[in-house]
Amino acid sequence: MGNIILFAIIGAVFYYIFKSYGSYTSEYSKKAFKNMTITKESIGNSELGMFVALVAKLAKADGKVDALEAELVGIMFDDISAVYPEPEKTKKILKEIFAEQKDIPHNLQAVAEDLANTIHQDRQKQQQFMGFLIQLAFVDGEVSESEDEMLQTIAAAFNFDPNAYHAIFNQFEKMIKNIRPKANISDAYKLLGLNENDEMQVVKKAYRKLVRQYHPDIIKSQNKGEKYMQEATAKTQEINQAYEMIKEARKR
Repeated sequence: MGNIILFAIIGAVFYYIFKSYGSYTSEYSKKAFKNMTITKESIGNSELGMFVALVAKLAKADGKVDALEAELVGIMFDDISAVYPEPEKTKKILKEIFAEQKDIPHNLQAVAEDLANTIHQDRQKQQQFMGFLIQLAFVDGEVSESEDEMLQTIAAAFNFDPNAYHAIFNQFEKMIKNIRPKANISDAYKLLGLNENDEMQVVKKAYRKLVRQYHPDIIKSQNKGEKYMQEATAKTQEINQAYEMIKEARKR
């Protein structure tokens, strides 16, 4: 049951952590990037490219990037790349940056400092990025020592307000503690719109479709309000919880 609850929160993370991108309507848009030449260097030196590098390092901080986490990060790549002139090329570059940077933890501080300088110490953006990273660290249910060290290093590079840091940290920790498992397996199938005799491939397809439907698009969720994001977070928790309950039941 512990594993069920653990994986139930993973999708919720990616809804909840993106709520802070609401102020990027004008900046992160196709119009803003229409004249950008898409190269690995240009993407890597952009604030979104550097942010992906930090996400990669934090995701690998506890030793591995699990399959579900990788899938959700892949959706993030789709959202980011969609605003660029060459989406597919951009997505490929973002994947390359992630793959390379996840295995290079030693330059974490340098990347964080470069990002801080690129956004000109913008406090609002710092809070948005830190909010994402703090909550990403909770994907596996708790923040490991290595993840905590990375977060502290990034916060220091950002010259981030300690009180704001702990407020974000505590907010997500509280959300995790409030997670409750589904009552029974029938409810799990019903939530995913499935029958108990559906093959596992059908279950997986339905799950992935719902995750993509309810995940927070970094760009499109810019104008969504707090209530919407809270409801989306709860819905995604339920989806992941139901999926993991079904997987566990079929192992018996």
